[in-house]
Amino acid sequence: MNSHVLPIYNRAPIAFERGEGSWAIATDGTRYLDLGAGIAVNALGHANPELVAALTEQAQRIWHVSNLYQIPEQEKLAELLVANTFADTAFITNSGTEAAELAIKMVRKYWSEQGDPERIEILTFEGAFHGRSTGAIAASGSEKMVQGFGPLMPGFRHLPWGDMAALEAAISQRTAAVMLEPVQGEGGIRPLPDADLRLIRELCDRTGALLVLDEVQSGMGRTGRLFAHEYAGIAPDIMMVAKGIGGGFPLGAVLATEKAASGMGAGTHGSTYGGNPLACAVGAKVMQIIAAPEFLAEVNRKAALLRQKLEGLVAAHPSVFESVRGQGLMLGLKCRVAPTEMVRAGYAEHVLTVAAADNTLRLLPPLIISDEEIAEAVVRLDRAAGRLDG
Repeated sequence: MNSHVLPIYNRAPIAFERGEGSWAIATDGTRYLDLGAGIAVNALGHANPELVAALTEQAQRIWHVSNLYQIPEQEKLAELLVANTFADTAFITNSGTEAAELAIKMVRKYWSEQGDPERIEILTFEGAFHGRSTGAIAASGSEKMVQGFGPLMPGFRHLPWGDMAALEAAISQRTAAVMLEPVQGEGGIRPLPDADLRLIRELCDRTGALLVLDEVQSGMGRTGRLFAHEYAGIAPDIMMVAKGIGGGFPLGAVLATEKAASGMGAGTHGSTYGGNPLACAVGAKVMQIIAAPEFLAEVNRKAALLRQKLEGLVAAHPSVFESVRGQGLMLGLKCRVAPTEMVRAGYAEHVLTVAAADNTLRLLPPLIISDEEIAEAVVRLDRAAGRLDG
């Protein structure tokens, strides 16, 4: 079939027409156990009844008014985000990429308002993924993302991932910010040790640099805490949120302290769709569900069960897998084969996974996955790996 869609995706030959919890059902009726969740987006599963009800109720009232007016649903979501995090303020976006753009602007504007507009350098890390806008690819810096799109936004310096000595050597009183993912997603499910996060926070405090965390993929309960940085006992100055916050509805946010956001006055940023009533009604319901301590406790229990079973899978297929890594239900299987081979083998066994860099297969199931579905998922992964043994 000829498509009029811009051909920038290598799509699988599968189309889905509906979903139920942890299952995606293709147009031919085949049921796939979804361990990708739309790349960590469908945090509460497909067609979650509570989210459907929240969306339907709002859809019957009002969809869009623009930010020319007060939006009560946006106020409610911002209040929930501030109440459950370090932040004093929130700006609601449509996506993680938009959140990244605002975070970069917020850093630059902060230093400009401090009377130091030349303090623009932001330190980032190899393997990072912050989105695909021109600013976000400049921040990430990987060759595959930036090639052909120059000249890039200046002011970023890319350091080896996890190299704290390199960071200590690079950071100074001229550094505007340090920006990183506590757990790299696209980079291969690579968690930064808690001790390293604490050191980064200390270095930022020492030099005055702002700490910007990208929790687009690792946030919203994905690691067993509402946000991954909580394990280290630190707080950022600015944080990007998206993916799971909308449970499948396009939604993102930038959270910030009053100090970090002090340069962002009226007219410095805006969005036509950002914070619209539909998205915010869904996001508020997602927040109410995921932020509950009992919900996060269940995520951790299920994560331990899944990880235990995956360790057995790795032991059973040493020619296919090397190790398990990650936190909570943000797990990766480091592969000895190309992870795309495992993704394709999974299609044959009706299980959905996501490839990542560093030869890693991502497992990002809905946070509501059941124990029985976890067991079934590993059975299907076992059969898929069996297709690649030897």
